[in-house]
Amino acid sequence: MQIIIEYESSWRNSFLDGSNNEELPKKGRNYIGSGQKLDKAENFIQREVTQDTVMGILNRLIGDQRKLYQSRKADDYFFKEIESCIEFSDKPETKNNEIVYLRNMTGSTDQNSFTGAIKVNDPVFLSDYSQPFWGILALDFDELCRFIVHDCSINKAIQTDPLAIIGRLEALNKEKPITDEGLVNEARLVLNRHFPDAQYLDAKQRVKPIMFYCSGLYLQMQRLEKQYDMSSAKTKSGGISGISKRGFTKKDFMDRYTTGKKKKVWGNPYMRKEKVKGEGEVVSMLTKASGQLEINLDIEREKAIELKSMIDHAGVSSFYLGKKGLAYVSRIRL
Repeated sequence: MQIIIEYESSWRNSFLDGSNNEELPKKGRNYIGSGQKLDKAENFIQREVTQDTVMGILNRLIGDQRKLYQSRKADDYFFKEIESCIEFSDKPETKNNEIVYLRNMTGSTDQNSFTGAIKVNDPVFLSDYSQPFWGILALDFDELCRFIVHDCSINKAIQTDPLAIIGRLEALNKEKPITDEGLVNEARLVLNRHFPDAQYLDAKQRVKPIMFYCSGLYLQMQRLEKQYDMSSAKTKSGGISGISKRGFTKKDFMDRYTTGKKKKVWGNPYMRKEKVKGEGEVVSMLTKASGQLEINLDIEREKAIELKSMIDHAGVSSFYLGKKGLAYVSRIRL
């Protein structure tokens, strides 16, 4: 028996992890089509027609709407004894690369954007402790290390408003890692005593300056609490909004100091850019294919007649192949 399927615009990529051929997790499959996740090669998933694809099609043709893994577990699975007798040949006639903007329906937020008016009058920026607190960010790295080790007073000033603070943090985030030796090592040991859960060293035994600055803010908060009421500088959990002991997140920092909500990410182009030796930058995009799928069933004639009767009775003349790829039965031969 032979079944010919004509299809067009069949997407050959996946935006979700996992597989349709396994039980759906309680939280659903994870969306991996965001720009940030596509930076990882394993998240740019290319799909081809497989045996599972063919079995899913055949089940749809006879009116079985269950997931394939559900059908295979059932006692009334029609193809239980004949799956091994089924072969197929995918013959795509055209393949097109397209740029599609995907919208993440889970409501992810932009890491670097915010909405609403900026609240420059927040007490954290106007209190008596504000300059000695945020002044940590005005220090150069050597001065910061001396402050951590020797508890020096802060004599440098910084503009205390949300944009100036986040701008300084972003600049510090670009500073290159520094070898863990001398005064740097002494400062790290002090920080490790205060914050034992924080890990400051990378694989090359270096430290990123931004980690010291962020931890320095927490250390200064502890020291200033001996003189000032620091409650207005803390979140409900006792931390600093948008700043951890190892780094910061712009959207979380600005969320506290703006009148609007976090800015949602509405879409990003589905493409992966990577540098390949000898080829320069290679861009991988969404692929759509159109062509013909030939399914051959090496089964007894009586079984073939039964299958054709079930297909005719179900009346499924067209269906989706892949993501929104339209497919239909071209012909059936016994």
